[in-house]
Amino acid sequence: MNSIFALSSNLHPTTDPATRISRKAVWMIWLVTILSGFFMSQSSISGAGQNPPCLINITSKDALLVADPDGRILYKKNEIKGRIPASTIKILTALAALSHFGPSYRFRTEFYTDTFQNLKVKGYGDPLLTSEILQNLADYLSTKILRFQDLILDNTYFSSHIRIPGCGNSTNPYDAPVGALCANFNTVVFRSDRKGRIISSERQTPMIPFARDRIRSLGLNRGRYTFIDNSRDAALYTGELLLHFLRKRGVKSQDNIRFGPVRPDDTLIYTYESIFTLESVVQKMLASSSNFMANQIFIALGASVCGPPGTLAKGVRAVTEYAKNELLLQNIKIVEGSGISRQNRISALEMLTILKEFRSYRHLLRRKDNVLYKTGSLKGIRTKVGYIGGYPQGPYYFVVFFNRRNSNMDAAINCVKKAIAH
Repeated sequence: MNSIFALSSNLHPTTDPATRISRKAVWMIWLVTILSGFFMSQSSISGAGQNPPCLINITSKDALLVADPDGRILYKKNEIKGRIPASTIKILTALAALSHFGPSYRFRTEFYTDTFQNLKVKGYGDPLLTSEILQNLADYLSTKILRFQDLILDNTYFSSHIRIPGCGNSTNPYDAPVGALCANFNTVVFRSDRKGRIISSERQTPMIPFARDRIRSLGLNRGRYTFIDNSRDAALYTGELLLHFLRKRGVKSQDNIRFGPVRPDDTLIYTYESIFTLESVVQKMLASSSNFMANQIFIALGASVCGPPGTLAKGVRAVTEYAKNELLLQNIKIVEGSGISRQNRISALEMLTILKEFRSYRHLLRRKDNVLYKTGSLKGIRTKVGYIGGYPQGPYYFVVFFNRRNSNMDAAINCVKKAIAH
């Protein structure tokens, strides 16, 4: 640089054209050198943290993104490539539902009597209809009716033939089917007593014959299993539980359960509104990463947006339109709401947009130290997204998608935290 200034200082004003050209050339060289040095220094500053180990270890199948509290991206790699998000897609499902219904929304279940003295139950997809709730409902109904003929179940708010992509026919809880009328997440917890009898492991849930017979036929071991593989059986199990609790409270009936729709001339005797707000439902869904709860919300959202009956296609349409119209995400691919399907695709940059919109609900996520997060896991897939707190200006955002085997999520998150701290 000094030699350039020296050369420049030795040039005296002259009218000689050749000299003027040489002088212009020298000044151009000087200007280019100064600008090059500036941009090189700027590049070294912005790139100082561009290649920490958390980026170096991201392969072509992965993606990583870190942004500051204002959403400015600090580190990124493969950020625009669609990746399998696994259960982190539940945040989008939750966000779309909270936006449409509102956080104070409550799922409902309706009870009717008809002119033939039948008791009818119409479900709307409540994912938290449990044994405790059914017992309380039986308590209340027993003050309204002393006897009825048949218990008629109306599960028409959801289509009866919903198959979630990625779900199998296993007895694992993550394969539990969805339905408009379901109890206990369509699962049962049981064990064998000293006499070899199948009994419930939950004090509040009786081992009714319907469940016991199904468990025996499937040859299940002790633990929590789904013993239901379709929405009709799910509704029957709910009906059997309710009938059991009504009998315990002295309500008489013919003990028959059948299906049928609620009709305009039926009399509404009670509308149960869930004791849980949608915000509470979402928190429980995210904490347990329940595929059943996520897709119950997903299908119910589709039914509300597009009209009943709820179907998988309507859920996909509702969430996709929300992503496109409200979040301006045009390339996102959603086939179900829980993340169990490998057909779902979201880029790290798109997930950042989702996290920014979900920021006011981030307290609904699981917490470890100063990290609020949602994880996802499929065979060969590990994902984790969320917020890193502890900074006065607000939380940082992070997205890590490993779409391969032999990945180390803990090391990646620790590296991200260290990179932010520096």
